[in-house]
Amino acid sequence: MKRPEPIQIVKQRRDAALAALIEGVPYIQFMGIGFERRGDELTGILHFDEKLIGNMMLPALHGGATAAFLEVTATITLSWAMIWDDLERGDLQDLTPQTLPRLPKTIDFTVDYLRAGLPRDAYARARINRKGRRYASVHVEGWQDNRDRLHAQATGHFLMPTRPTVGNG
Repeated sequence: MKRPEPIQIVKQRRDAALAALIEGVPYIQFMGIGFERRGDELTGILHFDEKLIGNMMLPALHGGATAAFLEVTATITLSWAMIWDDLERGDLQDLTPQTLPRLPKTIDFTVDYLRAGLPRDAYARARINRKGRRYASVHVEGWQDNRDRLHAQATGHFLMPTRPTVGNG
């Protein structure tokens, strides 16, 4: 029986994989989006910045920034789910944006704006409704101060990238 790896090694591998996913998309850094990881669950964080304000009179987050944040959260969550098993087995060692699988491509993405986004950090969590080899459906919820008071939610459908067999290339 194989001995379990020390938890520090597992955490380092998980953190490196998440960092590689995020670093592979410059737009994520431009928007100021980060992720917190608890086991296999990710929470997206849109760090507030004045450039994200759409209506200076209110002030309120721009709807496009909110939609982009929800879409990025869905895409990264899908990618995370796609690599999780390989990551946990230790099959993913050389973790760079170039060696990780390509990101899913958006087919459609529908956003419901439930209330104005305030000028502060926002959070989002995605739930994968269906993930097949070719297609995925994801629901995302966004909130700010109170998880029970969503400011936006979205549903997206994604084309999943073809996955090379680990170890063959």
